[in-house]
Amino acid sequence: MQGPRPVVLSGPSGAGKSTLLKKLLKDYENIFGFSVSHTTRQPRPGEVNGKDYHFVTREEMQREIDAGEFIEHAEFSGNMYGTSKGAVQAVQAQNQICVLDIDIQGVKNIKRTELDPIYISVQPPSIEILEKRLRERKTETEESLQKRLTAARVDLELSKEPGLFDLVIINDDLEKAYSELKEVLLEEIKKTEESRKS
Repeated sequence: MQGPRPVVLSGPSGAGKSTLLKKLLKDYENIFGFSVSHTTRQPRPGEVNGKDYHFVTREEMQREIDAGEFIEHAEFSGNMYGTSKGAVQAVQAQNQICVLDIDIQGVKNIKRTELDPIYISVQPPSIEILEKRLRERKTETEESLQKRLTAARVDLELSKEPGLFDLVIINDDLEKAYSELKEVLLEEIKKTEESRKS
């Protein structure tokens, strides 16, 4: 694939991936592009089709998966999620660093492709803190919260596999976590900025 190396951000829901990403996108406007994932779940209030997700039917998504159009896909809480090749290429075509927000299953799937991203895991300081963050959001039913916590435990266990991630960020201090994230991406950011000048 042409263009800058993509970045895979992984970690349980509530670890702070979105917050870190927002800071990155604000500080480096137009350097990073977000690959828009596909999902079969219903949009949440305020979510925009094509911006937050490509909201599709299960049939549509399965058809594209069968046709080999997806880099990775997974099922979570009865809904399908995935990243299409087209979504990543669209970002790279803009000469942007493509950011993929992907679960641990997806990370393992991408390891089997020719994508060659920088793999970063964002993790909470503890499961207890994660639970507190998720509860404060007030977006989950108790059942779905428990499912997320179970998934997080599995996620954190699997992410210990040696060599799976290039960097693991424990997000207990946002500024510190953000500077670690920036540091590992600096080389790609510089390359992208320079290739724009030429």
